[in-house]
Amino acid sequence: MGLLLWSLSMPILLTWFFCPPSLRAQSTYGSSRSAARALDVLLQDYAYRAFVHPKTGIPYDGIVPSNFTGIKITAVRFRSGSLHRRGFKMYKEFRIPIGVIEQPYVKRLVLVYQNLGNWSMVYYPLPGYTYLTPVLGLLAYSASNLSATGLPELNVTATGDPILIRFPDVKSPPHGAVTKCVLFDLHGYHNFSNVASGNTCSTIQQGHFSIVVESIAPSTQPISPTPSGGAPNAGPRLGGEGKKKSNSEVGIIVGSVLGGLALLVLLTFLVLWVQKFKHRKKMQQMERAADVGEALHMTIVGNAKAPVAMVTRTQPVLESEYAP
Repeated sequence: MGLLLWSLSMPILLTWFFCPPSLRAQSTYGSSRSAARALDVLLQDYAYRAFVHPKTGIPYDGIVPSNFTGIKITAVRFRSGSLHRRGFKMYKEFRIPIGVIEQPYVKRLVLVYQNLGNWSMVYYPLPGYTYLTPVLGLLAYSASNLSATGLPELNVTATGDPILIRFPDVKSPPHGAVTKCVLFDLHGYHNFSNVASGNTCSTIQQGHFSIVVESIAPSTQPISPTPSGGAPNAGPRLGGEGKKKSNSEVGIIVGSVLGGLALLVLLTFLVLWVQKFKHRKKMQQMERAADVGEALHMTIVGNAKAPVAMVTRTQPVLESEYAP
């Protein structure tokens, strides 16, 4: 019985130990990504409502619902050829350079600007980091139907100079901390890059952007240089998961091991209880068999009763009784 229980428990233990910790993390991260994508759809709708009598190259500020107070949106319409040849010197905090193209190609396109304000951490949580600026978004859509909703984003790429984002109000970072630009793309990934001139980030694609700093003070212990040139203990880098994620995975693995050990102890207690139950049942069967057969005197031996035979003596016989 014990061997059977152990064989049944082995798949459970193996699943517990070897299940990738990333599968647990993906559920929480996936939830925030879904909410951010739903917000993009909503803001595209309200940004297009600002086009009452639109003129090409003129930004129009939109109005968001009252339950999203603090978020700012703007929309501007361009001819694709004109935007590619001339760029757009300054669209809010964004400088659009010459050479921008979109895929798939459309004759006219709309660039929707987002400033998430105090909603930045809600829709773009970044554990271990503190935002020094609001999250700004720049997304491109087709302008063929200005009444359309739920439009898919166009894939905008800067083929020459990069798109620049100049943040006007950057909070002062803690002493010794290194600021980083962060890009959230439309596929659910985020990348870090260096800040230029204290308040400028660059990109060759659309998405959401901000300047952040690691929440925990940098370590004084030396570490190996990173390809991105970041400072020690600067959190996740481009192309790596970073120290924070590693610590999280170690914690999950330790928790998994402890949980597996607890399950093993529980199974051990279960096996011992089954063996004790079988022994008790066997003793009861022996007692019932003794009660049904010839009545014997019983005595107590330890914690159990056992039958005993009566003490008898052999009657003496004279040898002369057998003499011929």
